[in-house]
This record gives sequence, C-alpha cells and structure tokens, in this order.
Amino acid sequence: MLTAEGCRQRRQRLWHYLGDRLPADRLLLADPAHLMYLANFHVDPFSLGFDYGGILEVRRDGSCTLWHENRLPDSVKAAHADEVRVVPWYDGQSAPSVPRRLALVRAVSDNGEFRLHDRPGDPWAEVVVTTLARMRRQKDADEIELMKRCARAAEAGFAWARQHIAAGMTELDVYLGVQSACMQAVGRAVIVYGDFAVSPGASRRGGPPTQRRLAAGDMFILDFSVVLGGYRCDFTNTLVVGGKPTAEQQRLFDLCLSAMQAGEALLRAGVACQTVDDAVRGVFAAVGMEEHFGHHVGHGLGLSHPEAPFLVRHSCETLLENDIITLEPGLYVEGIGGIRIEHNYRITANGCERLSQHEITLT
Repeated sequence: MLTAEGCRQRRQRLWHYLGDRLPADRLLLADPAHLMYLANFHVDPFSLGFDYGGILEVRRDGSCTLWHENRLPDSVKAAHADEVRVVPWYDGQSAPSVPRRLALVRAVSDNGEFRLHDRPGDPWAEVVVTTLARMRRQKDADEIELMKRCARAAEAGFAWARQHIAAGMTELDVYLGVQSACMQAVGRAVIVYGDFAVSPGASRRGGPPTQRRLAAGDMFILDFSVVLGGYRCDFTNTLVVGGKPTAEQQRLFDLCLSAMQAGEALLRAGVACQTVDDAVRGVFAAVGMEEHFGHHVGHGLGLSHPEAPFLVRHSCETLLENDIITLEPGLYVEGIGGIRIEHNYRITANGCERLSQHEITLT
C-alpha cells in the first residue's frame, strides 16, 4: 500500500499548491480517492463497511487527523494519520442514536459548522478537487509500485485465459476463472471488473460476462482491471476461441499492433496527447479502416478509470512525467469480429516504462 512518507509529502504539496487561495488552516475531505491518496485510508470492499468511509482533516503543516466510525474493517488500520479518532456508532448491543451516514458529523463539526471541502456544492470544492486531480496525474513512487502489483495480478488472469479458454465455455466461466487467478496471485479477495465478451464487431465491443457460450472462431475481448487500495491497472488482449484466427482476423490484429507501436514510439513527457492520438489513428486511416475504430486511443489511470490525461481527438493536454496511461487501439468489423489490445505505461522524461507484461496474441 502507500507509504506514510509518501502520504505526508502529498499533503504538504497540496497546501503548497493551494497557497493562500483558501482562507483556512484546515481542510475536511471525504472523497474515498482523496483519503487513499493522502492517508492510505481504504475500506475493504468485501466488508459490511463498504460504501462508508472516513473524514480527513488536513492542516497547513501537512499533519492530519482521521475520523471513522467503529464498524469499518481492519483495512482502515493501515491508514497513515497523525491522529485517528474512532467514533462509536453501533456496538452490536444497543440501537445507534443516529443513522450511519451521520455518525461522524457531530465529532467533526467545528463550532456547529459541518462542511466537506471536496464535496460538490461547497464553495471551496472546485479549487480543492481540481488541485488534487492535477496532483494525482504525476504518480509518486509508492503509487507506481502499487499499480505494478495490480498489473502482476492481472497478468495471472490473462495467463489463465490463454491456457483455458475454449469453445463451450460461457463468458461467465471465463470471468470466474480469471477472477480466481487474480485473487490467487494477490492472496486475498480483490475486485476484478471489465469486459469479458465475445465481439462479433461494432455491435458489441465489450461488456460484462453473460451466459453466452463461446464458439470456435469467436473473438473474445478480455479488457479488465484489478483493484488494490483503490488503484488499478487496465489492459487488454483478444483471443480467438480455438486458437485458429482467420486471415481477416489476423489482419485486424496486425493493424492494431502497428497502431500501438506507432503510439508507443511517441510516448515521453512533453508530447501532446493529440499527437499520439493522430499517430494511432493514422495507421488505420492509411488503409481505410479508421471508421472501424470508435473510441479513445488511451487515457490516464490511477485511483479512477479513466482519468486525465485523455488521448482523444482535439485534446489540449500534454503528457507529463509519471503520468500512467493506456494505449488501446481496436477494430470492430461485423462478419470478422472485434479486437482490442492494450498496455499500460509510465511516462518518463525520455520515453516510457511499460507496466503491463501480458502477451498480446490471438492464440
């Protein structure tokens, strides 16, 4: 998970960037992404505490106090805060005095006033949320390490799929196998979400797994994320069920691979996102296939999915050092099938580091 020193430095940077724009000496934050980013506070989603969180007070010197109620899972004990206040709500013996959503309000209120400065509608929310979003683009070392752990777990899922996918299985069978492999790699229950879908072409480019049975020759898109502490990877491979791609399917694969390589060649800090988008689309346009590519070239990744930067037409963003991004070219042609491939990259001053190591192959 994130380190105590990394969290402390991020809190200090937050106040540095805010400067004197806010007439206060403390911020109260409750967005789960902000609490993970600044204090390693994470509520295990496989618990009765899911959908309930904490409140973090961040002071100008970078110190902080964390409040949470007493029914949250052990994962919250890993939080990095100078002070932790556990607020009684329900002891299992007597009825609580307030609904759970209100358990922290009285404890955190300042002279009767209760505001969350990162909640939309608060007068300070726009500057606070925008500042944190900009900070989160350039990942710190502890964030990068956690995202690499997500990638290693996902790679185990891709390896399972290559070994086991077969005609007669359902999409749901594939998902369950991939999910199990990812969990085994991590050693505990984790969230695995994404696309586990047969794609006949543009009519279905992905989606959650169903009871649809796989047939030989189907193009099966696996585009999924493993989530640890709110951070995630996001990469893709497409397999031909039965392992015997047609010439047309192989051509789609070769074009996507060339498009990915064209984008990779440009990845470095200072390059315009539009330039990368143009390079990837240009491979398809050169052979009259651009109309079969109907989504973004890539996007940023971290505590949300997607997040800045966005590699799309008319982008005004520029790649920054320690952005973590995806490249995900795809082609979807009815009568042949749909394919998408994807890797994750850390942007460096002179190039990029590929974080995902799964093999991109049709078989």
